[in-house]
Amino acid sequence: MQLVVGRIGRPHGVRGEVTVEVRTDDPELRFAPGTALATDPANVGPLTIERARWHSGILLLTLAGVHDRDAAEELRGTMLVVDSAEIPPSDDPDEFHDHQLIGLAVVTTEGEKVGEVSDVLHHGQDLLVVSRSSRDDVYVPFVKALVPEIDLGKGVLVVDAPPGLLDLDRAE
Repeated sequence: MQLVVGRIGRPHGVRGEVTVEVRTDDPELRFAPGTALATDPANVGPLTIERARWHSGILLLTLAGVHDRDAAEELRGTMLVVDSAEIPPSDDPDEFHDHQLIGLAVVTTEGEKVGEVSDVLHHGQDLLVVSRSSRDDVYVPFVKALVPEIDLGKGVLVVDAPPGLLDLDRAE
C-alpha cells in the first residue's frame, strides 16, 4: 500500500525549489538528500532529493532534474509516497499507522458487528470513519476510552461507545 509522506506545493524562488506539505512524523528520514521517492501520479517520479532545508517552518526541496520555476510548477500537487512495507512497526503498543486500521472490523464490547474502518481523519481530534452496510458512516473519536482494544492479528477493533454514538439515526 502506498502511503503519502508529502505533497508538493508551490515553487520557491526561480531555481526549482519546491515547498512540501509534510505528511510524515519523520521528515528528516523521508526527505534526506539522496532519497528517491515514488509519486502519485506515478509517471512523474521517482523524484530524487538533492537538498532539503527548512525555511520559516516550511520544508523546501531541491529535486534532481528540476532546475527552474517552470519545472517546479509542473510538480505542484504531486504526492510523494512510500510503500507501507518500508515503515517499521512502532515500539508503542498503542500507536498505529492509518493503513493498519483501515479495513479492520469494528465490533462493540458486547461483540455486535458495527462495520469496518474505512478511513482515519486527522482534524485536531483523530477520528475513525466506520462504514456500515445499510446506514451512513459514523465517526468515532480515536481515544483509548472509546477504542479500548485493537487486535491487528484478528483484524478487529473494539468500540466502547456511549449511547447514541453508533445509532444516531435511531430515535430513543
